[in-house]
Amino acid sequence: MSEQGKGSASASAAAPAPGSDTYKGWLFKWTNYLKGYQRRWFVLSNGLLSYYRTQAEMAHTCRGTINLATAHIDTEDACNIVLSSGGRTYHLKASTEVERQRWVTALELAKAKAIRMMNDQSDDSGDEEPTSQSDRSEIQGTLKILVSKLDDLSTCNDLIAKHGAALQRSLSELEGLKVPVEGGEKIKAVNERATLFRITSNAMINACRDFLDLAETHSRRWQRALQYEREQRTHLEETIEQLAKQHNSLERAWREAPTLVSTAPSAPTTNKGSERLRKEEASDEDEDTEYFDAMEDSPAFITVTATENTQHRRSQSNLSGASGGQPSDWNQDDHMSPSYNDVSGKELQPRRQRRTHVPDKPNYSLNLWSIMKNCIGKELSKIPMPVNFNEPLSMLQRLTEDLEYHELLDKAARCDSSLEQMCLVAAFSVSSYSTTVHRTAKPFNPLLGETYELDRLEDFGYRSLCEQVSHHPPAAAHHVISQRGWTLWQEITIASKFRGKYLSIMPLGAIHLQFQSSGNHYVWRKVTSTVHNIIVGKLWIDQSGDIEIVNHRTKETCQLKFSPYSYFSRDVPRKVTGVVADSGGQAHYILSGTWDDKIESAKIIQSSRGGSGSEGKQKTVYQTLSPKLLWKKYPLPENAENMYYFSALALTLNEQEDGVGLTDSRLRPDQRLMEEGRWDEANSEKQRLEEKQRAVRRRREAEASDALDDGREYEGYQPLWFQQRRDSVTGETNFVYKGGYWEAKERQDWSMCPDIF
Repeated sequence: MSEQGKGSASASAAAPAPGSDTYKGWLFKWTNYLKGYQRRWFVLSNGLLSYYRTQAEMAHTCRGTINLATAHIDTEDACNIVLSSGGRTYHLKASTEVERQRWVTALELAKAKAIRMMNDQSDDSGDEEPTSQSDRSEIQGTLKILVSKLDDLSTCNDLIAKHGAALQRSLSELEGLKVPVEGGEKIKAVNERATLFRITSNAMINACRDFLDLAETHSRRWQRALQYEREQRTHLEETIEQLAKQHNSLERAWREAPTLVSTAPSAPTTNKGSERLRKEEASDEDEDTEYFDAMEDSPAFITVTATENTQHRRSQSNLSGASGGQPSDWNQDDHMSPSYNDVSGKELQPRRQRRTHVPDKPNYSLNLWSIMKNCIGKELSKIPMPVNFNEPLSMLQRLTEDLEYHELLDKAARCDSSLEQMCLVAAFSVSSYSTTVHRTAKPFNPLLGETYELDRLEDFGYRSLCEQVSHHPPAAAHHVISQRGWTLWQEITIASKFRGKYLSIMPLGAIHLQFQSSGNHYVWRKVTSTVHNIIVGKLWIDQSGDIEIVNHRTKETCQLKFSPYSYFSRDVPRKVTGVVADSGGQAHYILSGTWDDKIESAKIIQSSRGGSGSEGKQKTVYQTLSPKLLWKKYPLPENAENMYYFSALALTLNEQEDGVGLTDSRLRPDQRLMEEGRWDEANSEKQRLEEKQRAVRRRREAEASDALDDGREYEGYQPLWFQQRRDSVTGETNFVYKGGYWEAKERQDWSMCPDIF
């Protein structure tokens, strides 16, 4: 049987009928021009379409997910399906037209159901207790109606039986009368029909009786299960609330107690004591904390640094032209540079003096559990959160923070070797996570149409613009152009779920980077961020997953692995490893480091097959030159712990500037009030802005409904500075900058901006 035939057989065997809650099966997914269509296992569940390389991967690794609530479903030919949502596009192929039709039916049904579920949820639902009371009253009213309907059906049952018997008797009496032969034949025919009616009625009555018995039985069972679940939820809420209270009391007691360090007579013991305290703090986990098996995520290679003699002997033949013929590796200067991340310190000196601090964060206490207990399993953007859990920056400004180490891209633009350039691009992709290690606060959700500009043309040669292009799901488009030879753009949709003990943040969408001189076009995606100890314990953030960076011009790749934190692992926490390979798959550089500190690269001079690992897989042994520093994190500003742990760039992002657009995040009143420490006023202003946004959305929905009734076409909301286009490299549809913003700023003409604040 052919591969396609196998796929068809597997799909039809494993997948239930379309319309059920879950639909599974094999489909062929387009990967790239080298590999073409590859067979993948797809799972459709709860409005999400996910895929895996094999069925066994369902237990641990999801290769990708697309939300059908916002997806567009298209059929190109007899066997092809195209799904696009949030800048992500899947080109799928079924083995037969029948199989394709099954999938399309299942996808359409799942999309309709997902849209209904999304519409049923309000933007920011309040406390759910009143809703539960109304739901309970509605259920009781429905049950009363059902009981009355059952009584009516029982009465009808009795009447049918009564009238059927009377009809039978009347017809029997007519048959006994002496009438002409023709009349007797007609009466006999009517009698037969009446008998058939009685038989059919009895069958219907019996079926109704069986159905009612079954419904009543299941109803009682469901009521018992529902009551049990309510009791369990109440018990869980009481238990966790008690734990939270105990944790708060312990924190207060710890603050009030005199510290051991201040009363210690000997100063030299402070370092050891603080080190021991950090170890104890790191191990202060509750019993529900998730742990990962370190052996499962061990790297598939071993690195061995070459000896001095070997390094000297091989250096002349292995160095690229970027080193200028000197017997040193291409990035050796990084060890000597005080700025770590650029060749010249002059380029890091801004022409304008910018602020170096923000008002200290007020010490307001708030019971997190009282807010979060009704939000388990919900989308984070739909949870009404007070500003107490925010930081005074919007998601657009957090997205702009990716440019903190822009000098890595300036340096990459000057590289002659595309492989060396790939190393610097990989270091840049990792550097964007360095600001998150202490940043456990939530950024403000941008309003629809909100923008943020960062004009550093005079300082560092680049201009950045972000715009919130969608509200549900929340999506932001970003465009950066640099005079130093590179352009970066991305569309990021944030999918987040509160799971009770941790919060998962999944950025969806691709990041594009293009260098003008070489035409190299790099594409990669972000990894998953997880905030642990939401209810009890100290909040901490972890990054985990894989990043694949592809140079679409040369087909060179870089595979980066962010190892999840494991209490039992001997590896350094927050570890990142990677391999840079050419288009043929041959490795040239090894990358290593941590996402919160530094990344180093080592040039491979020899590779060989080593022994088997713990899982029986043979590992590759790479012999490398000494590692060279690519990127090093800047130290945090003084007093950063009282300023939301902002970096030097983050401190300047919300600084007032003249001439920005009327929708700029700097002009958002609730965010400004929070930065100034006026949190009560900020909460009131936040509610006003959200209600204003809801009113605009309701008006837009009413206009769309009127247009539908009139048979007119309704365009819907369109972003001001970005438009959707199909990317010629990846084939995805996403929002790209259409121009006009910086020209409008030059003219100071903001008449086209909506009033969102």
